[in-house]
Amino acid sequence: MDVLDEIKEFLGCETPDLWIQAALVNQDILLIDHAHCEKKAASTAMRLMFRYVDRIDLLNKMSRLAREELIHFEQVLAIMQDRGVVYAHMSPARYAGSLLKHVRTYEPGHLVDLLIVGALIEARSCERFAKLAPHLDDELAKFYRSLLKSEGRHYQDYLGLAEEYAGEPIGDRIELFREAEKELIESDDDEFRFHSGKPSFM
Repeated sequence: MDVLDEIKEFLGCETPDLWIQAALVNQDILLIDHAHCEKKAASTAMRLMFRYVDRIDLLNKMSRLAREELIHFEQVLAIMQDRGVVYAHMSPARYAGSLLKHVRTYEPGHLVDLLIVGALIEARSCERFAKLAPHLDDELAKFYRSLLKSEGRHYQDYLGLAEEYAGEPIGDRIELFREAEKELIESDDDEFRFHSGKPSFM
């Protein structure tokens, strides 16, 4: 099983076709929010490194992840610049904030849940890159396909660390977050973002 098949099994649902349609008519917003997502992904990895300084495996994987996400950020900015798309502030999607509401407040549950959320976000990003690519122009399709390998590894890193640090089976926690994520992806959303739900405006 390749990583994309693994990700499809891990996620609770596929991206709705209506979201793909919205992405194709909102490509400027897609690129701007994608850039924000890459920057936030790097920031999340750095925060974990600063908070959990005694976890050597985490430090190594999050350091590599942060570097890769910042490279992706620069690549998205370059594509935007070539297309005359201005990088601007954008309100975040409800997605990550809603998932984080379920994170436990005590350790090691807090860390384990943060890592599960990280795995879901990376998995969803990977699934959307793959699903979008066939509908995009050659340059953007090639770029999104090029991200699949690293984003897939990021998902595996987050999930592997969650299993490593939990000290017990985490299937029930994964299922809780999987169901919450599925609800966010399949329910109506009144704004378009890279991780938004089914667009109610289409």
